[in-house]
Amino acid sequence: MCSSDLYGCSQVTEDQENTRHVLADLINHPNAGAVLVLGLGCENSRIEVLKDYIGEVNPDRVKFLQVQDVENEQEAAEGIMKELMSYAATFKREKVSAKHLIVGMKCGGSDGLSGITANPTVGLFSDMLVSKGGTTILTEVPEMFGAETILMNRCANKELFEKTVHLINDFKEYFIKNGQEIYENPSPGNKDGGITTLEDKSLGCTQKSGSSLVKGVLEYTEPVHTKGLNLLSAPGNDLVAATALALSGAHIVLFTTGRGTPFASPVPTVKISSNSKLAGHKDNWIDFNAGRLVEDMPMEMLSKELFEYVLAVASGKKVKAEEAGFHDMAIFKQGVTL
Repeated sequence: MCSSDLYGCSQVTEDQENTRHVLADLINHPNAGAVLVLGLGCENSRIEVLKDYIGEVNPDRVKFLQVQDVENEQEAAEGIMKELMSYAATFKREKVSAKHLIVGMKCGGSDGLSGITANPTVGLFSDMLVSKGGTTILTEVPEMFGAETILMNRCANKELFEKTVHLINDFKEYFIKNGQEIYENPSPGNKDGGITTLEDKSLGCTQKSGSSLVKGVLEYTEPVHTKGLNLLSAPGNDLVAATALALSGAHIVLFTTGRGTPFASPVPTVKISSNSKLAGHKDNWIDFNAGRLVEDMPMEMLSKELFEYVLAVASGKKVKAEEAGFHDMAIFKQGVTL
């Protein structure tokens, strides 16, 4: 983990604050057994500044290295990494309830089957996990436009309803402020796949939330603090949104797609295809085929199979992107770069 990220001393105001919160969230993420935090030594978000955002840490789990303080940073880092690996090697697996799971939900590159197969299957999964005391997080706010009232009507109380209204309106204001057409979606790939309107795309997005009540509404980088279904402020971009889900505490991300994409995120990202053709054509990308729903498998059986698959991933099974050795991340860049 690098305290200067991609921008070093070139970030200002809220954009720099975002980066600090992003790095702190990743350092504190429960998926990370041990962390080495690297800093250059002269950047704005240097280690001493970042420590205020990270909070109290276990010194055996999180260690820091300011590279300008040592002659050979690679040699110094390797020595620290050996200590961290020794610490992580002491961990032992324990059987725990699914109520401890936090799962993020995101879609990208939809097609005409996304709202028939993959998205409703994830919605049933979400209801199942919530019924067991677990937590799900839905994001990609611009892809809620046109179907947002479905989520508003399921808010557990008036305060959450008002937060959801602000979630939607604040993102529309962000578009307007930057001179961007609010209703640009669907993208060319969505249209090629059979999506004709923004409402088509948005109805698919909201399907992933299932039928549970909305119990939390989160700002970007805000950790989840309420069990059940949560809504998170983040854009529709695949990697930015999936990273945002991880920042809020998601152990795993479920990513539905009808077009396919090879990206990975900071946490295991389960690629769920909406059609069997994609699952067969991109077997090295796709982890779960929801296209079977229109062939020979009932929705209830398919969602239960997905639930068992997610439990297996939570227990250590690697998704395709992990097997290939990929982990990516992207910060929601909003401000000026100097």
